[in-house]
Amino acid sequence: MPETWWRGAAIYQVYPRSFADGNGDGVGDLAGLRARLDHLADLGIDAVWLNPWYPSPLADGGYDVADYRDVHPSFGTLAEAEALIGEAHERGIRIIIDVVPNHTSEVSAWFQAALAAGPGSPERGRFWFRPGVGDGPPNDWRSIFGGPAWTRVPDGEWYLHLFAPEQPDFNWTHPDVHADFLDVLRFWFDRGVDGIRIDSAAVLVKDPDAAPDGLDPYTDRDGCHDIYRAWRALTDTYEDRMLVGEVWLPDADRLARYLRPDELHTVFNFPFLGAPWNAPLLRGVIDDTFATLGDAPATWVLSNHDVTRPVTRYGRADSSFDHADRGHGRPTDPVLGMRRARAAALLALALPGSVYVYQGEELGLPEVEDLPDDVLDDPIWTRSGHTDRGRDGCRVPLPWSGDSSPFGFGGTPWLPQPPDWKTLTVEAQRADPDSMFTLYRTALHLRRAHLGDGALTWLDLGPDVLAFTRDSGVTCLVNLGSVPVPFTGEVLLASAPVPDGVLPQDTAVWLR
Repeated sequence: MPETWWRGAAIYQVYPRSFADGNGDGVGDLAGLRARLDHLADLGIDAVWLNPWYPSPLADGGYDVADYRDVHPSFGTLAEAEALIGEAHERGIRIIIDVVPNHTSEVSAWFQAALAAGPGSPERGRFWFRPGVGDGPPNDWRSIFGGPAWTRVPDGEWYLHLFAPEQPDFNWTHPDVHADFLDVLRFWFDRGVDGIRIDSAAVLVKDPDAAPDGLDPYTDRDGCHDIYRAWRALTDTYEDRMLVGEVWLPDADRLARYLRPDELHTVFNFPFLGAPWNAPLLRGVIDDTFATLGDAPATWVLSNHDVTRPVTRYGRADSSFDHADRGHGRPTDPVLGMRRARAAALLALALPGSVYVYQGEELGLPEVEDLPDDVLDDPIWTRSGHTDRGRDGCRVPLPWSGDSSPFGFGGTPWLPQPPDWKTLTVEAQRADPDSMFTLYRTALHLRRAHLGDGALTWLDLGPDVLAFTRDSGVTCLVNLGSVPVPFTGEVLLASAPVPDGVLPQDTAVWLR
């Protein structure tokens, strides 16, 4: 199989609103990102994935896209996006963008035309408009964000939205939808984008009118695969481009279908992300990953813009992650969480395949769980009736430098930064040889030289130790148990001090 960049890449996720603010308005933008490209190159990143940068009312952080072929004015211009792609390429950094095919924004031209055209019109055929049943919606489907999945329009029809009401779902049985998204891929590939991250990739196909068939009515329907075969055929007409799917599925065999040779190149490894800090469970997830993927490369993910940050999660009694119960406000031990997050980083970075690093993960940022109610922006907060505080706690703008907010981010941040982040800035950590930032930077450069794609051989050091050797001869040991473990070999990197050839609890080491 020919070597391809995404099989072993270290990919850094940029949440554009919160990465760096170049114009001082308190919102991250492309100017801020362009100014920090040298920082990312120094960190050892191979590619950057950006969350949606399109024009949007931002009802769901930009995942309510109004125009797939332009850039939100608060982020910059299309010309700046093109410049970013070129400047990243000059530094050997590839660009992956987010495409959102399940739904659009309520202000998009297509949806506004559908509202104006009325029941039975071709314009409404691009969405899921239906008459209600009695005084209620067409069926009892619930939104992923809470509440009903249907909203009524003034003429009496209802439209489907699996997420927020501001995000009407496309009808993927309509040929216009297929054709338009193929054109969106061409538009961005022609501008030099190297990859596409597909949001909510398994929920595109649905049939609200069908009789129950034993399958989920809107998740992982077989028609999804026809869509991705067409996307892959188009992607393969360009050189060295990739598709990565956000596919949350508990069934490994169903997940593997998205990775057939004529479909997606990779999918995110969410079972690994959600696993608790437990050696047998993590070993099982890793083994299952390789058994599931076939020839597709693995992806290793510890966090993203939807997930409680590792430093907070790993400090809890239950360190697993589940969207249905984010554990907000549960006690966490920040010292334990940081120690485990450092060890987890070396585990993820040592495994064969590609790895995704969510911005701030390399700084050891905790989840901000005490944001004031009046600044919460996530629609989950309102849709849940203010019972679920949502995902804003992992989206707080990054601290770059200085002793007080905005910590070098730019203007007054759109979400407030905790004052104690002054010890977690890039500036403070860059000069500290024991910092999380230094650990990530060192590990990423070693990874590029010795790890990445390939295979592993497990070693048996007991049930509480994850131990494996990579093709290059580098060995990774992670002690998740309470008993220190002796080892031999030259230490390349350790997540905590390893005196006298003994690996303490909650510590990882790379050896040769």
